[in-house]
This record gives sequence, structure tokens and C-alpha cells, in this order.
Amino acid sequence: MRLDKLLADMNLGTRKDLKQEIRRGDVLVNGTPVKDPGFSVDGSEEILWKGKRVRYAAYEYYLLNKPAGVISASEDPKQETVLDLLGPDRRRDLFPVGRLDKDTVGLLLITNDGDLAHQLLSPKKHVDKTYYARITGRVTQEDVDAFREGFDVDESLHTLPARLEILSDSEVKVTIREGKFHQIKRMFQARGMEVLYLKRLSMGPLSLDPDLPEGSFRTLTEEELTSLRSCTAQS
Repeated sequence: MRLDKLLADMNLGTRKDLKQEIRRGDVLVNGTPVKDPGFSVDGSEEILWKGKRVRYAAYEYYLLNKPAGVISASEDPKQETVLDLLGPDRRRDLFPVGRLDKDTVGLLLITNDGDLAHQLLSPKKHVDKTYYARITGRVTQEDVDAFREGFDVDESLHTLPARLEILSDSEVKVTIREGKFHQIKRMFQARGMEVLYLKRLSMGPLSLDPDLPEGSFRTLTEEELTSLRSCTAQS
């Protein structure tokens, strides 16, 4: 890729500013000043920016425990986003894999791996997403059967088969393979109930870390990343 793009992806400045810095000789590649912003690099080189080592990885993967009140977007001029939770030094090409509603909490994968994200979100791959919910009303076996078979939520949504597990009169677990706009809330509304609290517990083999406080994140382990890749390859 271009040298200025690599530096911009690592959040070292705007492309415009970085081009100027490169032309001034502020960037060394393998010990040699490079003054061409379009100089081709692959990230394996030793790159120094203003005397600081630039550590580049083609892809990064983070497990975030999303809190309520934060939107699942890469940037927003008025509202706090899930990427803001990663801090100002995050690389600029990161994005959330799918979306959780503003008031929904729990597991959210953050990465810059577009291919893996596409595989995880594709209904054809059958990657399950499991949620815990507190609801109003009383869930019956008829609701369980309706979720299992799939049903018309409204004129724009007929759901794929889903799994509904009754935990108590007001608590359930729901597993879906798709992620339509406000899907779980709309599913319960169509059955005469309202979701009061919603938390994503897992996506495929990736589960929410119980030791990760809301608003915190950590890098995926190699085992977690391997299991995610395996689940999309086998689906």
C-alpha cells in the first residue's frame, strides 16, 4: 500500500499532513528517508515516523463490551461511538462488525478485516448471535414455536428460524442468524411484548468475556480468532 495510507491507518495524522511530513523527510523506511508519499510498503518494513517506530499489523481484532448510550458507528459528530471507546490512538480503518442498538449492551467485535466481517454477518453462513433479554408480558410455548418456525413480524420482515429459551416469566435467551433493524425488539412487539433490556452474549463461537466491564475492550486471543475463522469456513 502507499506509505501515506499506512501511516494514516495507524492514526498518525491526516493524509494531507502526512504527505507533507514525508516530503520533508520525517519518515524513514528501513533506515532510509523516503520522500514519496506513494512509496509502496507492505508493513513488514522498519518504519520510523518522526523518530518513533510504527508498528503495523494488517488486521486487528477487538472484543468490546458495549455499554448503553453509545452508537455502533465508526464516527459521529454529535454522539459517542463504539470506536471512541478504543481511545484516540486507535487506527482509523477499524469498524464494528454489525450493529447493536444504542440502548443494547454486550458483545461487539471491532476489526478492520472486511472479509471476516462479511462472513460473520451473512445469513447464508448461519452464524448464531445469542442475546439475553428482559421483557414485559409472559412468554409461552406458542411464542417458542413461532420463533423456531420463523414468522411475519411486519410487512417488511419475515424472520428466519430462531431459538427462544424461557429463563423465567420476564427473562429469555434468543438466538438469531440475521440482524435486521431492531429485529429482536420487533419480534417481541409482534407477539405483544416489549423488550426492556437486551444484551448480546455471543456471536458464533465468540462469547462475551465475563471479566470485561462495560465500556472496556481487549484484543482477541489467537484461539478466539481461529474459532471465528473456522465457523465461517465450515458454514
